[in-house]
Amino acid sequence: MTNTIIPAEQVERHNCPKCQAPAGSPCRTGAGEVAANYHTGRFALVPALKAELTVKTPADRNPGKAWTQGAPLAQTPDAIPGAAIRLGYARCSTVGQELQSQLDALAGAQCTRVFSEKISTRVKERPELEKALTLAREFKQAAPNQPVILSAVEMKRLARSAAELMTLSSTLQADGIQLELLSGPLQGVYDPNGAGAIVFAVLAVSAEVEREGIREKTLEGLDAAARKGNHGGRPTVVDDDKLAVARARHAKGESVTAIAKALGISRATLYRHLGDSA
Repeated sequence: MTNTIIPAEQVERHNCPKCQAPAGSPCRTGAGEVAANYHTGRFALVPALKAELTVKTPADRNPGKAWTQGAPLAQTPDAIPGAAIRLGYARCSTVGQELQSQLDALAGAQCTRVFSEKISTRVKERPELEKALTLAREFKQAAPNQPVILSAVEMKRLARSAAELMTLSSTLQADGIQLELLSGPLQGVYDPNGAGAIVFAVLAVSAEVEREGIREKTLEGLDAAARKGNHGGRPTVVDDDKLAVARARHAKGESVTAIAKALGISRATLYRHLGDSA
């Protein structure tokens, strides 16, 4: 805790520029006697005193009293850190997906504040995640001994690849911020320093393996469906009947623009299907 220093005590830190009395000693007159008041020049050394009309002499600095070394200041013990501050982060990729289950889980984890957004991990800049990290850094700067934890329901909410998760790990490690996962095989709180750094590497690799596994299963499913004649994707807007009508009208010299408008499709789509059927 910082002690408040009164202006008179600040004066005592400087030698008198007029009579050369050392700091902590009363000023002297030209004859060497103790001066009744401090010299004005001594005040000028302390900007805070320029507006002061009078300055009281500290209790242990009365004129004529020899200066003695004061008692050393008592050392203030380090503050005992309180309960960890938890900041939650929730994310889903699309507007159609729900966030409430994540928000409920983070609320149950006693998060002080929760940041959430609907944004794909393919987007490099995630504003709400940056806000969460900025606030966590501010807490650590204000109270370095206070544990600060970034909580997420699962690791895939934080990054989409091992490289991104390792970058986040480095950021948390540099700022002394812990990471908490509320679900998954590595559920728990991890300190990015020391042995926790190894766990962060495992988290990154696990996230990459999980994502690659999902991608591989998706491709296998699409391939199996294609072999059965089921092709994924959106249904075509031009069926065989529409295509037949379009070709007949186009053969009679009707413009593509008029045909597309009549069929309720775009000119580009019509051009593509006429070209495929040529």
